[in-house]
Amino acid sequence: MSPLRSAISLLLVLTVLTGGVYPFITTVLGQWWFPWQAMGSRVEIQGQVRGSALIGQEFTQAGYFHGRPSATAEFPYNPMASGGSNLSVGNPLLTQELTRRAQSLRHNNPQATGPIPVALLTASGSGLDGQLPPEAALWQIPRIAAARHIPKSVLTTLVEQATHYPVPGFIGEPVVNVLSLNQALDSYRQSN
Repeated sequence: MSPLRSAISLLLVLTVLTGGVYPFITTVLGQWWFPWQAMGSRVEIQGQVRGSALIGQEFTQAGYFHGRPSATAEFPYNPMASGGSNLSVGNPLLTQELTRRAQSLRHNNPQATGPIPVALLTASGSGLDGQLPPEAALWQIPRIAAARHIPKSVLTTLVEQATHYPVPGFIGEPVVNVLSLNQALDSYRQSN
């Protein structure tokens, strides 16, 4: 067999295996073992899909917890344009953007004390992060308490209940899913 024929045969075999068989097997196994995740981790409320537990959403109303800023193109949390701003730490545009975000956060959260959590100032690498560190959610409680007339202690309890801890504990930090937390907030409002 000539080297050219061997190379073409190998190319065809690898194309079928890596371009057809492997994706088919991983798709079938993924849908079998992890059906909710394989279907997009969709969050449904009253039979309507309201988002994904894995992709952030832009919450702007004062009565909701806000997530991390998004740097995706065209509009915030655009899953088709995942990516960060790619601005370096020394770039003046990043400094301007962080200053603008800090001023906006202070303006919209006048009752909040202490330094602004970094997660509320900086976008994630994907621009789609739907989770916050618990301290970033807790920092927003005074604004939400004032907007919804809910005691701060109730909001603190909701954040604590929505906090997910990594297993095992040394792999990562605790996080709060913003969409789930806002759903719990709406559920509390409807039940009281």
